[in-house]
Amino acid sequence: MTRQSYVFTSESVSEGHPDKVCDRISDAILDAFLTEEPEARVACETFATTNRVVIGGEVGLSDKAKLTEYMGRIEDITRACIRDIGYEQDKFHHATCEITNLLHQQSAHIAQGVDATGDKDEGAGDQGIMFGFATNETEALMPAPILYAHAILRRLAEVRKDGTEPTLRPDAKSQLSVRYENGKPVGVSSIVLSTQHAHESQTSADIRAIVEPYIREVLPEGWIDEDTVWHVNPTGTFVIGGPDGDAGLTGRKIIVDTYGGAAPHGGGAFSGKDPTKVDRSAAYAARYLAKNVVAAGLADKCTIQLSYAIGVARPLSIYADTFGTGEVEAQAIENAIGQVMDLTPRGIRNHLGLNRPIYSRTAAYGHFGRAPEADGGFSWERTDLVEALKRAV
Repeated sequence: MTRQSYVFTSESVSEGHPDKVCDRISDAILDAFLTEEPEARVACETFATTNRVVIGGEVGLSDKAKLTEYMGRIEDITRACIRDIGYEQDKFHHATCEITNLLHQQSAHIAQGVDATGDKDEGAGDQGIMFGFATNETEALMPAPILYAHAILRRLAEVRKDGTEPTLRPDAKSQLSVRYENGKPVGVSSIVLSTQHAHESQTSADIRAIVEPYIREVLPEGWIDEDTVWHVNPTGTFVIGGPDGDAGLTGRKIIVDTYGGAAPHGGGAFSGKDPTKVDRSAAYAARYLAKNVVAAGLADKCTIQLSYAIGVARPLSIYADTFGTGEVEAQAIENAIGQVMDLTPRGIRNHLGLNRPIYSRTAAYGHFGRAPEADGGFSWERTDLVEALKRAV
């Protein structure tokens, strides 16, 4: 029997965390190529350290002249990302850091497995397993610990950038331990918040005085009580941060990006990958399907797994688990999923409108649990399959 009373912990990291700086740059480069050509191929990795950013991977445009032109824009895109995040440190500054662009044209051997030719459907860009998850414990149908860990850092970023809190700096981490009773989140047993700040004279107590009102504002009323344990900048001074304090790399925060450890992960990162890569697009589709299953009232909690082989269009398997909360059998959900959505790579991209420059905004504060946007951003958070799923089961 599933436990009903327990404590579960998830963490988030801010847009200024070194790994998230790299995710942002990789996704901004992806957006630039998709703006030029919706079918652009991009697999972009970024590495950042003291005063240096290195970008590598492969890209592809049908117009080779345009490809050369866009290669020349990489440095400007990178500096714009660093500036927007807010880095103007002596040893990591948007205007002065050294940028090395090692991107090259996509491998023809990879392309031959992915491109549609003749009567052959476009295949998946790689093999792998992808998971989606949803739970009705929050309005966003996300696990509470990761949802609110993200919300804290987003709020702190807002007041940092609008000048309300001028001594906060970009690099930060949050961690929430959430108490569950009868399977529902009811409170926070501990809060961990570490944030970069401006002055060495600022103590942990000073930083807590800054951040505590925003944390209380974000968390549900009554979740913080006299028993809640606080750890704010527990090691003390945190002035040296970002890539100057610790190197960053694209794709190292895959649990932060998804469900905070509350659900399985297939292992593939998202950022810097165009949507022919099922690591990204099929993970979005799996979340979309799981969310619609829960929104339809078919289960209180649902995990969907999809699996693919490189060069093969259709998923090899579809698996659903409702953790004993289902109103119908899991196999009925699996059968319904195959009826209501084309799960080939192109089918996913068309259904969710993924061939658009909508990815920079996903690079921090989670790919899931966000509101769908008018231009197609976070389209996988829609619940427009509810009626179709109900009919199909």
